[in-house]
Amino acid sequence: MDASLSAYDRLLERISTRTARVGVIGLGYVGLPLAIAVARAGFPVSGFDIDAEKVARLNGGHSYIEAVASAALAEKVADGRFRATADFAELANCDVIIICVPTPLTRHREPDLSFITNTVEVIAGNLRGGQLIALESTTYPGTTDGVMKPILEKNGLRSGSDFFIGFSPEREDPGNRNFEVASIPKVVAGEGPEAAALMQAFYQSVVKSVVPVSTTATAEAVKLTENIFRSVNIALVNELKVVFGAMGIDIWEVIEAAKSKPFGYMPFYPGPGLGGHCVPIDPFYLTWKAREYELPTRFIELAAEINTAMPRHVVDVLARALDFHTGKALSRSRILIIGLAYKKNVPDTRESPSLRLIELIEERGGKTDFHDPHVSEIPATREHMALKGRRSVELSENALKRFDAVLVATDHDDIDYRAIADQAPLIVDTRNIFERLGLECRTLVKA
Repeated sequence: MDASLSAYDRLLERISTRTARVGVIGLGYVGLPLAIAVARAGFPVSGFDIDAEKVARLNGGHSYIEAVASAALAEKVADGRFRATADFAELANCDVIIICVPTPLTRHREPDLSFITNTVEVIAGNLRGGQLIALESTTYPGTTDGVMKPILEKNGLRSGSDFFIGFSPEREDPGNRNFEVASIPKVVAGEGPEAAALMQAFYQSVVKSVVPVSTTATAEAVKLTENIFRSVNIALVNELKVVFGAMGIDIWEVIEAAKSKPFGYMPFYPGPGLGGHCVPIDPFYLTWKAREYELPTRFIELAAEINTAMPRHVVDVLARALDFHTGKALSRSRILIIGLAYKKNVPDTRESPSLRLIELIEERGGKTDFHDPHVSEIPATREHMALKGRRSVELSENALKRFDAVLVATDHDDIDYRAIADQAPLIVDTRNIFERLGLECRTLVKA
């Protein structure tokens, strides 16, 4: 390569010839699928993770995420396109570095950027000229330019000339088999025109469609807007569920009829509460940042308030149903919760409302078990550590007879709903699964 070329020109040439080594930091639900997609596009990929056990499993060709088949992973390991490592000094060998680390909330519902800042500090310690650093972790507008850039520049190298930074929001939907990384349009932005061009060139090499926006703050705002849109609309139908329920009107029937309108309406569905790594969390990143500008975010905060209240509403419905249909108090009842994952057909328990349902039921004296074909054991979580290690129980005729009620929180496809309908003395359904399947139940209450 011509030594007289600028850092930008050299990196652009490496990207265009797919000789740029790509480092992906954080090999979870976002990072691992992205790393394999990049490897499939022809780039050599180094996957970085602090968990040595994960690294060993991945280098052995064993995936722990449903979106990445072990066979696909093993193929990329075998052909040398992907290798996992816990040695972050190898970041110096990477031309493109992509950050895919968690951005949770603190106990006070404020942004916790510690995973980002710690990661960027490590990158800064291994930074060299001619690298592109892209952030994919969801965050508030201004993080890439105001948080990441100063850390990277502290050793004297300058963004836009020596190295380049950008933001491209992750768009993962666990369990959705209709989309994969390469088929989902990618929003991209760079800090300055050359960084923007590098971001476009790299991601165009990996995905089918790239959507450039003017600034990294705009790209950060796009991700928040997507998830706030979902949060607000889910809150609306959750509130309508409560209001219409008091009137004796079935919200599910209302939505089914409303979605027949070919314009001006998009169906959203109620549930027992919000789960996942985005929708329950991301809105708080914007409400926190808005305080800096002395601006209220009443609409967003109200939606979060409604959605956060849903598990308590469900437990209230359960308690009333037990009293009315069985004559038993919740405090003397045994409840089987169907589904621990936050959504159907995935093993993902992040922010799952089922965890909160268990806590609320047991706070009121009830006893709970859960059945989930995708989650054998409750993992360690920051908010629900006391539940760690509880295991999924079998779903059988004898097992169902031990419970006073079955509470459906997650409507996995591979559940024997017929057995539940036949054996459970009381079913509280938060997903409308029994009506959708046309199953008659002895006693069914929607919540």
